[in-house]
Amino acid sequence: MTGSGRGAGGPDGPGGPGGRGGAPDPRGEAVDPDVDLHVPAQRAETRGRHGLTVVAVIGAGGALGALARHAMQVWLPSGGGETGFPWGVFSVNLLGCALIGVLMALVGEGGREERAHALARPFLGVGVLGGFTTFSTYAADVALLLEAGRPGVAVAYLGGTVLGAVAAVWAGASAARAALAPGRGSGPGGRRPDVGGGVR
Repeated sequence: MTGSGRGAGGPDGPGGPGGRGGAPDPRGEAVDPDVDLHVPAQRAETRGRHGLTVVAVIGAGGALGALARHAMQVWLPSGGGETGFPWGVFSVNLLGCALIGVLMALVGEGGREERAHALARPFLGVGVLGGFTTFSTYAADVALLLEAGRPGVAVAYLGGTVLGAVAAVWAGASAARAALAPGRGSGPGGRRPDVGGGVR
């Protein structure tokens, strides 16, 4: 997006009121992280009987994600009961956020959203990763730590989860983009040859 009216999101651009039919710029990122109704493949997720399939797929993915979370919490217990740092939930949420970043890059960028299966986003994003991460348990853990007289641990857990989650999404998306980048070009070292014979 640009600050002038001639940008893609400005009033004269494709995404503005003066653009083509007032439709948002199809090259821009989705406003909603789950479904962008301006992308035909994603809009199909909500049509007719397919909507019931989406609900079933989300439910199946959520069950798998919840089972994976339980297994990880058993493997990584808090280590200190109700007053200890909840390492299990903390690790689950950071790992889940990193995987969300990977998924965003894999099926939501570079034109790949058009080639991805229509059920990939609801199954993996909403279902599996939605069931795997648990910010309700995170909030309950903060309350338990405060009730147990551990405000320092509660504040560290509260802030550390938020900052860690944002950093994990960024790291996951960046790693996925870096892994996909070498295959985009056909020139030496994966760089795309320029029209004039040079290398971009």
